[in-house]
Amino acid sequence: MKILITGATGLIGQAIVKQCLAQDFTVYYLTTSKSKIENLPNYKGFYWNPREQFIDSACLEGVETIINLAGASIAKRWTSDYKETIISSRVNTLKLLYKALSENKHNIKHLISASAIGGYPDSLTNYYEESFSEYSNSFLGDVVKKWEAEADTFSVLGLTVSKIRIGLVLDDKEGALPQIVKPTKFGFGAAFGSGDQWQSWIHVDDLAGIFLHMATHHLEGVFNGVAPNPVSNTELTKAVANTVKRPLILPNIPKFMMKLILGEMHILLFESQRVSSKKIENTGFEFQYVNLKPALEDLLIS
Repeated sequence: MKILITGATGLIGQAIVKQCLAQDFTVYYLTTSKSKIENLPNYKGFYWNPREQFIDSACLEGVETIINLAGASIAKRWTSDYKETIISSRVNTLKLLYKALSENKHNIKHLISASAIGGYPDSLTNYYEESFSEYSNSFLGDVVKKWEAEADTFSVLGLTVSKIRIGLVLDDKEGALPQIVKPTKFGFGAAFGSGDQWQSWIHVDDLAGIFLHMATHHLEGVFNGVAPNPVSNTELTKAVANTVKRPLILPNIPKFMMKLILGEMHILLFESQRVSSKKIENTGFEFQYVNLKPALEDLLIS
């Protein structure tokens, strides 16, 4: 199989590329940085510039599946300008891919696009399955709604369209986990707010596995990219502390304090989404890391 990946050099992209190469898939990837272009037998880069709507159409040759991960980080202060960047970086990249497919001969049959569980409304009690049709009225809900709607346009071209709503991705070097571990190691770990908010997490290797499972089984529709056993923010904080063998001595961090520091972005720490993984499990996907403790031990100890 030959797969074209956008966002291949990011946290999730790197994990997917690693698994692709281990399974002898050929990876083509798009990058906005010409210095990141490599040309190996099974790993080849192509230049694109979504702002200028330019793409090297050679990236489509022989490709069967596109995995779309492109999008600016949400872990940066949400000014009005940056909010627009978050949305446009997701929508405009898909528009450019659509344009490329419309104007060039290709054999692509499947688009698998990243999405986010932040599209589900904040709730301490709901257990969200993919059939839940409402979007959160938050900024993240708006992002996910526009992101998924743009991905859906590819069905007009005859492609199978899949969307993976990604939860809290656990990785030892990038993403949220190192930011949790760092203060905890120095004795400054603490839960946020009540600590009751749900954290639907997933080990990065399992998430990469879901993308490839979707590709090899040609699965269509929305799937949640989360592990089977979500935990509360308090449970996550305690599990990290136990794994790195540090005590938790500080009180929970108040919501108003993080709102002052982070502005609207503070909702990343305080919103609650308890999300189901049953749909992807029912397709035969088997998680390596079903529970949080083994996932943390793999990432932080081994």
